[in-house]
Amino acid sequence: MAKTKYAFNTKTLAYEELKRSNAQKVFRGFLFLITALAFSIILIVLSFMFFESPRERIVKRELSQYELQNQLMNGRLDQMQVVLDELADKDDDIYRIIFEAEPIPKEIRQAGYGGADRYAKLEGYDNKELLEVTARKLDKVASQIYVQSKSFDEVYELAKNKEQMLASIPAIQPIKNTDLKRIASYYGYRIDPIYKVEKFHAGLDFSAPMGTPIFSTGDGVVIKTRKSRRGYGNTIEIDHGYGYTTFYAHNSKLLVKKGEKVIRGQIIAEVGNTGKSTAPHLHYEVRKNKRAINPIYYFFNDLTPEEYELLLELSKRPSQSLD
Repeated sequence: MAKTKYAFNTKTLAYEELKRSNAQKVFRGFLFLITALAFSIILIVLSFMFFESPRERIVKRELSQYELQNQLMNGRLDQMQVVLDELADKDDDIYRIIFEAEPIPKEIRQAGYGGADRYAKLEGYDNKELLEVTARKLDKVASQIYVQSKSFDEVYELAKNKEQMLASIPAIQPIKNTDLKRIASYYGYRIDPIYKVEKFHAGLDFSAPMGTPIFSTGDGVVIKTRKSRRGYGNTIEIDHGYGYTTFYAHNSKLLVKKGEKVIRGQIIAEVGNTGKSTAPHLHYEVRKNKRAINPIYYFFNDLTPEEYELLLELSKRPSQSLD
């Protein structure tokens, strides 16, 4: 039961029972409701600002799990990247060197997936940057795995052909000659015997008597023969595959013809003095990818380590070529 309220009447100087009209009662009730509603709203706002709801706690735990799993995944991707880098180093610095293959260019190994809008589908996500970083790592690893897989396929084919490659690479002296002093002129800049000026000598000059047999230094196919009284005189060029060719000049006789297959150690010509030559000798060149290289590096089948060192020392001394 509601308490009776009294108010002091200044006219009668007495307390009289306070009576309110229905309109006043309705207004007070409405005011109470408005105040309660406002207070409730304030409490709700404060609770959302300073306290987590059960749903928020669940979502927050899920986000924490996602972030943890993302960190673990990125850690595994980083480990995979390390392994891929090690495989790439071994592939370029060991496997491909063994099989005389060119290393894969870095720009090909590091190439990613193209397309400016490749990651546009991630737009609008709260963690767009995090997702994009992970997606880029995945794409990079996938690209490098593909390149490495193709490289290993190539290395596998090279390994299957290793025996053929070893038989093809120029690996013996073109003339039987155990006296190393009989190499009259070495690779490098030498004095031209006729013009007496320093010129680059792209091969070795083997001094030998007329008619001395000349051997093919590796398996291959004769791609060119030429008879001439000028320049290098009578010449033979052999393609050994794998980027290697050899060149034999100043021959007196040519014992093979263009298109003929030859094997290492086969007699292909005889020493002569044809063309611009000052004495009977063989001018011999080794070329890799059409570029002349020092033939001394390809005598490993004929020389002991001591003989090889002596050859290198002799090749550094100034001399005059025979052609």
